Amino acid sequence: MSKHLILASKSASRRAMLDAAGVAYDSIPADIDERAVEAGLQGAAPSEVAEALAVAKAAAVAALHSQALVLGSDSLVVCDGRRFDKPRSREEAGEHLRFFSGKVMELHSAAALIRDGGCEWSHASIARLHVRPLSDRFIEHYLDLEWPAIGHTVGAFRIEGPGVQLFSAIEGDQFTVLGMPLLPLLEALREEGVLLP
Repeated sequence: MSKHLILASKSASRRAMLDAAGVAYDSIPADIDERAVEAGLQGAAPSEVAEALAVAKAAAVAALHSQALVLGSDSLVVCDGRRFDKPRSREEAGEHLRFFSGKVMELHSAAALIRDGGCEWSHASIARLHVRPLSDRFIEHYLDLEWPAIGHTVGAFRIEGPGVQLFSAIEGDQFTVLGMPLLPLLEALREEGVLLP
C-alpha cells in the first residue's frame, strides 16, 4: 500500500497546517463543480454538505492517481440559518460582514481520505465564532487591509491575520477555524500508515 499523500487543495492555510505538523504530501487542487455536488444534498445538515464536498474533492484527484491516498477538505459558514459562500467581490464581502455583525457564525470544516475510489475516512467539526458588533468604519478599514486576500475564504476572514479582530469569542479548535479538523485527521493518517504510530 502506498504511503503517498496528496492534498486535493491549493489552500494556503491547509498546506500550512500540514507543513507545521510535519506531514509530507503533494498538493494537486481538485477541479469539481461544488454547486452540482450541493444540488444533490438539499436538506442536508451543513456538516454533511462540507463532508460530501471534501469527499468529492478527494475522489476527483484520486481518480487520476491510483494507489495514492488523497485528502480532500472543505469549509462552509452558516449564520442565522443562512449559508454563505466565498465573497465574489469586495462589496459582497462587506455585505457578509454587516450580516455577521453581532451574531454567531457557525464554521463547519470537514476532511476525507480517499484511495482508489473508496472513502477510507471522513470527519466534520464545527466552530462557533461570536462576531462582535462591527462599525461601518471598521468594516471599510478591514477590507482595505484584507481584500482581495479574503476573497478565497468563507466568512470573509483569515483568523491568522486581522480577521481575528472580528470576534469576541470562539468555541472550537483553531484548526477547525483554519479550515480542517487536523487532530482527527492526524489520527487517521497514523492508522493509514502515513504517520508513525
